[in-house]
Amino acid sequence: MNRNWIAVASADHVRRGRAEGFMQVCHGKAAPLRRIQPGDPVAYYSPTAQFQAKTKLQAFTAIGMVKPGAPYPADMGGGFCPFRRDVHWLQAREAPIQPLLDRLAWTSGQRNWGYTLRFGLFEVSAQDLQLIAEAMGAVGPA
Repeated sequence: MNRNWIAVASADHVRRGRAEGFMQVCHGKAAPLRRIQPGDPVAYYSPTAQFQAKTKLQAFTAIGMVKPGAPYPADMGGGFCPFRRDVHWLQAREAPIQPLLDRLAWTSGQRNWGYTLRFGLFEVSAQDLQLIAEAMGAVGPA
């Protein structure tokens, strides 16, 4: 049975992952990626447009399905070797979270809904992922 995930990263990092067919979470740590299994759907939430920028975006920026294979290290130079997983990204548009706050189980009625995002990767219900996929106009199964 598949589990459904929300990953958190700046939009510029998510766009690079989409372009190259991978995902990274929690500054490249392997352990969170080991919780995800092939076939699991994942959506990215981006609080900001650029890494370490103050400009808020607060939108879902990618959605896809995790491909077969284990997490693997990728050498990005300068001694930084983050772990990644390959993902089949769906065709989708970015969707702001604000219109969904009252409808998503993990945010509805939560004044401090952003607290959960601090974990970098967390599980959500199939219904929540479906709402996100619909808001993003995702093409293909989510």
